[in-house]
Amino acid sequence: MTISLNQTNTWPSEKSARLEEELGRRILIIDGAMGTMIQRHRLEEEDFRNTELIDNKRNLKGNNDLLSITQPEIIYDIHYAYLEAGADIIETNTFSGTWIAQSDYGLEEWAYRLNFESAKLAARAVADFEKKTGKQCWVAGALGPTNRTLSISPSVERPDFRNITFDELVDAYTTQARALLDGGADILLVETIFDTANSKAALFAIENIFEKDYSRVPVMVSGTIVDRSGRTLSGQTGEAFVISVSHSNPLCIGLNCALGAREMRPFIETIGRCTPAYVICYPNAGLPNTFGGYDETPEITAESLRDFASDGLVNIIGGCCGTTPDHIRAIKRVVGEYPPRKPNHSPYEGCMQLSGLEPFRIGKDTNFVNIGERCNVAGSRKFLRLIKDGKYDEALQIAKEQVENGAQILDINMDEGMLDGIAAMTRFLNLISSEPDISKVPLCIDSSNFKVIEAGLKCCQGKCIVNSISLKEGEEDFVLKAKIVKKFGAAVVVMAFDELGQAADADRKVEICVRSFKLLVDKVGFNANDIIFDPNILTIATGIEEHNTYGIDFIEACKRIKKECPGCRVSGGVSNISFSFRGMEQIREAMHSVFLYHAIKAGLDMGIVNAGNLPVYDNIDPKLLQLCEAILWNKDPHGTEKLLEFAQTAVKGEKTVEIDDSRSKPVEERIENALVKGIDKHIVEDTEEARLNTQKYPRPLNIIEGPLMKGMSIVGDLFGAGKMFLPQVIKSARVMKKAVGHLVPFMEKEREAALAISGEIASENDRFAGTVVLATVKGDVHDIGKNIVAVVLGCNNFRVIDMGVMVPCDKILERAIQENADIVGLSGLITPSLDEMIHVAKEMQRLKLQLPLLIGGATTSKAHTAVKIAPAYDHPVIHVLDASRSVVVCSALLDKNAIHEYMEEIKEDYEDVRQLHYESLRDRKYVSLEVARARRLKLDFTNQFTPVRPSFLGIKVFPEYDLESLLPYIDWKPFFDVWQLRGKYPNRGYPKIFSDETVGPEAKKVFDDAQKLLRRIIDEKLLHAKGVLAFYPANSCDDDIMVYEDDDWPRDEPLARLCGLRQQSEKENREEPYLCVSDFVAPLASGVRDYIGMFAVSAGFGCEELCSKFEKENNDYDVIMTKALADRLAEAFAEALHEIVRTELWGYCSEERLAPSELHSIKYKGIRPAPGYPSQPDHTEKLTMWRLLQAEPRTGIKLTDSLAMEPAASVSGLYFAHPESRYFGVGKITKDQVKDYASRKEIDVSHAEKTLNINLAYDL
Repeated sequence: MTISLNQTNTWPSEKSARLEEELGRRILIIDGAMGTMIQRHRLEEEDFRNTELIDNKRNLKGNNDLLSITQPEIIYDIHYAYLEAGADIIETNTFSGTWIAQSDYGLEEWAYRLNFESAKLAARAVADFEKKTGKQCWVAGALGPTNRTLSISPSVERPDFRNITFDELVDAYTTQARALLDGGADILLVETIFDTANSKAALFAIENIFEKDYSRVPVMVSGTIVDRSGRTLSGQTGEAFVISVSHSNPLCIGLNCALGAREMRPFIETIGRCTPAYVICYPNAGLPNTFGGYDETPEITAESLRDFASDGLVNIIGGCCGTTPDHIRAIKRVVGEYPPRKPNHSPYEGCMQLSGLEPFRIGKDTNFVNIGERCNVAGSRKFLRLIKDGKYDEALQIAKEQVENGAQILDINMDEGMLDGIAAMTRFLNLISSEPDISKVPLCIDSSNFKVIEAGLKCCQGKCIVNSISLKEGEEDFVLKAKIVKKFGAAVVVMAFDELGQAADADRKVEICVRSFKLLVDKVGFNANDIIFDPNILTIATGIEEHNTYGIDFIEACKRIKKECPGCRVSGGVSNISFSFRGMEQIREAMHSVFLYHAIKAGLDMGIVNAGNLPVYDNIDPKLLQLCEAILWNKDPHGTEKLLEFAQTAVKGEKTVEIDDSRSKPVEERIENALVKGIDKHIVEDTEEARLNTQKYPRPLNIIEGPLMKGMSIVGDLFGAGKMFLPQVIKSARVMKKAVGHLVPFMEKEREAALAISGEIASENDRFAGTVVLATVKGDVHDIGKNIVAVVLGCNNFRVIDMGVMVPCDKILERAIQENADIVGLSGLITPSLDEMIHVAKEMQRLKLQLPLLIGGATTSKAHTAVKIAPAYDHPVIHVLDASRSVVVCSALLDKNAIHEYMEEIKEDYEDVRQLHYESLRDRKYVSLEVARARRLKLDFTNQFTPVRPSFLGIKVFPEYDLESLLPYIDWKPFFDVWQLRGKYPNRGYPKIFSDETVGPEAKKVFDDAQKLLRRIIDEKLLHAKGVLAFYPANSCDDDIMVYEDDDWPRDEPLARLCGLRQQSEKENREEPYLCVSDFVAPLASGVRDYIGMFAVSAGFGCEELCSKFEKENNDYDVIMTKALADRLAEAFAEALHEIVRTELWGYCSEERLAPSELHSIKYKGIRPAPGYPSQPDHTEKLTMWRLLQAEPRTGIKLTDSLAMEPAASVSGLYFAHPESRYFGVGKITKDQVKDYASRKEIDVSHAEKTLNINLAYDL
């Protein structure tokens, strides 16, 4: 969904144009609460009546909208007071102005009059103020949400019931909008949206009157996030809300009500990030107090909103509940010095944007989208039977299973002769909206009856897909339906039908789709990204000869349609291809997989397919695969008979126990011994023995404070002295957890008893050295190091709140405040995490927190922390090298006597680091990109080395790789690094580490434990390894590698572009080249065919489940061991696969014979660098790899928002075959290359700078 920037609007009125001009020039002020000011007048029932209302039987007190008629001067004075306070825009007194809301008072017939008179009053106030001051102001006609909701049932027992319809809402909003415009409103403001479906009805009504009777005026849309979950009352996220209403092209979009400014900030930031419209924000005066009032003073509210202005988040700002003219005056004073937010093009331009409760975007790097097909009465006999029998609850379960099985969009079809399609569609969609697990995904409203489609659209708060319209009834009918779909804000599927019928061959498919595209874009004004073509997947292998090319025709049409209709998507009903084999599910599913394998490469973006029943292409029986391929490509005239024949055939040593010799000693010594030695065999009975000694330990807490903490103190001392090693500490922590776990129920009983007596409970936190909140930042899934830090700190009497992985900034800081934390610790492994850490530091500064911030993780460094993070926050920011240092740092930070001296030392150290950094930047010289390219590595691709063609081109999947076969390839050195066991020369590395006097015995012990768990993992199949690789024709063009689908020469249009970065740091040796990965691939100009490979592998499937099991057993040691082993297996998988590539699959080193140690030392030819690492530090290149590999649908290996791989134990990279290819670091680059790189990737320079932040040779 691409929305044109508001600056391109042409308004019929000069006042509207002036409004937009002012929005670009300064932050405008909207007024505050009408209700708060009315309450000051303490009006009684009689004040709400006039002579016309004497006989009204209802209680009218509280109907504030009515006061525009019965007490017009009060309302006028409120408007004028806000104008004097500095408001540029005032809202009409019509929040409850629909006949729906007025029906509570028996005043439905007054709706037009209420709105008309309210608008006149506001317009009079503006006119009088303009006459007095000369300042132009505007009247916003307020359209409130009503007191009914389309998405939520008022009856718990009947979730499908609604007490309002879409048509009734449209009627009500039409009356209101007409009256507001007739009364003089300059703007229509659809506000306080708690149910997006209601707002869509309002926008539908507004668009209707603009089309028929009224000149356009600016429309503004403001939603309401009801709590800190970031969702509306009807469950939508802020991003989903923006997508759902942006079809109306609002001048402004934003949030109001429910929250105060502090709570609203992260959500208004989200709104701003995903819309090119102007942003409006008018929060409450804080959160309501116990009595429903608001306590924030004007100064507090204004200061909270200052940051909104200074950080460029808003264009219009004001107040909602609890705010007064004094608040508006204070806000005006504070924000006046700041420029307005500058609207930008949508960051998702070029994407199809859909929404359910959550956003869903389909872009150029999105993998094939599964549209769930089982909620279709024409395609599922079970679903049809359930709907016919009225068993909607069971039918709903089918929808849920579809989503759980991977359907990203849900197709709903109720076309059956014996069904009332409109009623069935309405009821089922109403039920879906009550199920968040289903309604989170967008819906596809599927029917050949357009009335049923309209009924479905009226039930959807999200942006859905209409399936379908076509030209079969002519252009007039097509355009009419397309306009209706557009007005509802939906995307549309266009079938390849026209007046002559269904298109069967490729030429007809393309002709109809191109014609439809031009009508939709040029005549209806449809966004090209919201158009989906279904060029008709027709059945093959029917026995009729002309049907034999239907598969080929569809695939060819896909390619041509995508080329001639830029921006469109292509979809299809995949099950049609195999309809001739209905009843033979194994055959059908294989045909679907084969068809999709080829159609996706041709441009098929999405398809209606049962996501849970799709076999992996490479897992299909070889004979069946061959038959399906032959039929699809029409290679065998007897293929149908052969497949039918196949279908008919196919369907017919002793465990060592550690001895504990302390059983005869006192219980305290036994507990201490168990903790120090990590023996948990008797810890529960020993803890219970201590608990029963109530004379010595009156409370269970005394046992924790006494023998348990004494034992852990000894563990901490031994660890700090280097006499215990991390694996031993983890085992000690496991024993501690088990003991505490036994005591918890008794402490809970004691607490309940104390509460019953006094209602007071002593703080549990007093016994801890301090509270530390740890989190792996948003977008990053790696947590082994963080887990180790958590355990080590826990062993040293710190209370640790481990929030897990991929934690957003606002959640981290919210939890830190909630837990009254003493320290916040951030972890991350991938480079985008560094930017997120900077963001967290800035937010801590903005929120005026004073907590120390610890930074750790593989990608972090002392230099980056000192240069990039620490300057963003005025309080301690410290890089923690490893787990062993975390205790020392935390203890120093919480020691009141030592912290000042400690921080002075840190500040001096970090200042030195910063000085060295800036001096190195000044001293270091760089060559221009032009010079670097001229001095690139120039390899011979014709004489010394001729590129070898791989044994196949395309994708190969390894669905279940044998873990046993990976064992010889494991590099154990990084394993010992995880456990922070490092031998000293000459005993560094594996297996020499076992001979080291200091760490050798513990290294051997942890290694033996690893072998036992590894054996169990393999024997019990607790972890699974999956992978995918691909080979493609390729040639380089300057710093990029062009990837091609076919090996034809001359080359066709590239299938993809892999962008590279080139070294620019000046080299002392003028003969030394400036490297880029593209140098290792034959240039296109050389005329030499070359190739590139890529891969993604994981050994982390099952890791999360196994770790959860160990966590439930309080077994932190094996949690960390499992993750460490999964990482080693993943790296071994990558190493093993690379060997097979070199010797067999690509075969450019077929004679290679290397030992594992030689592999780890990279003695082989060729390299496998990964995006995000030194030779190409841009993680976004993974998106191209994932698309070419089809990695997620084929293996389940996903990319997070920050492009970390999930499961975390995953490895990916590119394969280069040239014998002179080598690993290198790009290092720092200058702005000329950043600009060039941004241009090649078609992104903003600022985006490129953010992505490449740590590689920039200049400061932003």
